[in-house]
Amino acid sequence: MGKTFMLAIEGAIGVGKTSLAKRIADQLDARLVQEEFEENPFLADFYRNSEVYAFQTQLWFLLSRYRQQQDLKQLDLFAPLMVTDYMFMKDRLFASLTLSNKEMALYDRIADLLERDIVAPDLVIYLQADTNRLMENIRKRGRAYEMRMEWQYLDSLNQLYNEYFFRFDKSPLLIINTNEIDFVANPGDLDEIIKFIREPVGGTRFFNPAGSR
Repeated sequence: MGKTFMLAIEGAIGVGKTSLAKRIADQLDARLVQEEFEENPFLADFYRNSEVYAFQTQLWFLLSRYRQQQDLKQLDLFAPLMVTDYMFMKDRLFASLTLSNKEMALYDRIADLLERDIVAPDLVIYLQADTNRLMENIRKRGRAYEMRMEWQYLDSLNQLYNEYFFRFDKSPLLIINTNEIDFVANPGDLDEIIKFIREPVGGTRFFNPAGSR
């Protein structure tokens, strides 16, 4: 059996990572691996009081994502393609935004050890959107614990993502501007994305469709 090709989709909260991952996996008959974020027992508390619950929340995410990544290695991966709706690195971005200096120093020591055993994706899709669009998406999906999220926090996170992927060179990268498309409601937008990712990729490419909105 050959190596499974791993496609990872990333972006800030509310950009549509899971929605796109599900649709790509369905269209390409791929194995879908989803982040287990809703199982985090500290998440709702974090949105109520981030200063108190940030470290517990981030450490739980770090260890949960590491366990899931290790479990993938034990699976019989008969599907030639695997699609995930997150990258392991995302936890550092969130941690750098929410943890104190002392907490971040301890977090870094743990994360450095775990990251040695993580396999990089073969292709990364970064979904990009304006912060106002992200807030609109979050409002529409209506998760109760996300309703407390502040615009400033989401904007800072969005900037971190943009800065990270501006310098990203660990895997081929496809950047998709989602401000003017809707791959959930409009099959044509999804078809364009599927067609684009089927093409050979190397380095960084940008997909800026005219869109349907």
